[in-house]
Amino acid sequence: MSFALGVVLFALALLISIAWHELGHMWAAQATGMKVRRFFVGFGPRVWSVRRGETEYGIKAVPLGGFCDIAGMTPYDELAPEDADRAFYKQKTWKRLVVLLAGPAQNFILGFVLVIILGLSWGLPILGDKPVYASTVGCVAATTDAQGAPVECAGPGPANAAGLRTGDRILAVDGQSVADNSDLVGRVQAATGEVTLTVDRDGGQQTLVVPVTQVQRMVKNPDGTLSSKEVGAIGVGLRVDYINHYDLATVWGGAVSFTGSMFVETGKALVALPSKIGKLWTAVTGGPRDIDTPVSVYGASVAGGQAVDRGYWDVFFLLLISVNFFLGLFNLVPLLPLDGGHMAIALYEKLRNSVRRAFGRTAAGPVDYYRLMPLTYAVVAVMGAFMVLTLTADIINPIQIF
Repeated sequence: MSFALGVVLFALALLISIAWHELGHMWAAQATGMKVRRFFVGFGPRVWSVRRGETEYGIKAVPLGGFCDIAGMTPYDELAPEDADRAFYKQKTWKRLVVLLAGPAQNFILGFVLVIILGLSWGLPILGDKPVYASTVGCVAATTDAQGAPVECAGPGPANAAGLRTGDRILAVDGQSVADNSDLVGRVQAATGEVTLTVDRDGGQQTLVVPVTQVQRMVKNPDGTLSSKEVGAIGVGLRVDYINHYDLATVWGGAVSFTGSMFVETGKALVALPSKIGKLWTAVTGGPRDIDTPVSVYGASVAGGQAVDRGYWDVFFLLLISVNFFLGLFNLVPLLPLDGGHMAIALYEKLRNSVRRAFGRTAAGPVDYYRLMPLTYAVVAVMGAFMVLTLTADIINPIQIF
């Protein structure tokens, strides 16, 4: 029951996110004097609508998005005579850019609000390298018991003797930054002789040279099995922080920092999107499904349902935050029919006419959208095929986040 509730809630949250995006376009268009003829949530047959002023608001039968109908988005849009001067394509460049940017901005605003809620309720996950601290500093067991646990030992260990203290944050091993505890353990186990640790203690950095002791440990093989191997050890237990916790006074700075990291990570994901096609195809044709491959609306909703079913509401909110930042950045890609494509045309017209005026020529007319239709259709076809591929992968080989 809770799984179904989570799926429905996440799908509804996605629909609200898209409608919120379109509301940004509508409010900006109305504020800059343009005419918004219709604002609808959903597509297909009309279920309900009402007219307020010059705008018709309503709901359509297929809840897969929404739209804001601004008069004169292109020169080929049919206009009533009284609306001719209010057409979108006739407005000043700054007005057009404000309207186009308002949609993605709404997603960023909603994402930031959700970040605040997540930070106050559960804390914000640490993106990128995780802080690794020395939780214990002691002796080095020479071997392990039958269950793989280190046997008892006594006396100071190499790390202790070298000056490492409980609570020190380990920043680097031999000059290479530490991303998490497994990263540090792997480097120490592979070392012989000595390692150089860079640590942070009370805000100041120190460099410690630690002798490495060779011991027997159970090590996981590439195929997942365990075997006893000789590896390096320095006698230190580790603690890793995965979440930063905040109160009402500190959450704002944390939210800004987290949002900046989300922009960076979302941008990387957007750039890497074409490279994921091969991995999606592998998942569809019987291969493994990588956890970093894109998901469809269906896949995201199922993941949201799984999070609610297990009580992980923080994961639910984090998924929704990720969707809003991705939706906002994706719409800024300078290709039609995305908002970024219309922005590129507005900027091109402004630059072109500025150059023409500099040479004493009159401004040229609006860009011929018909000439861009082949490219627009190609973009739509690629996006559609990608969505179908992602949906297929989510149905037959879904990502397992739990």
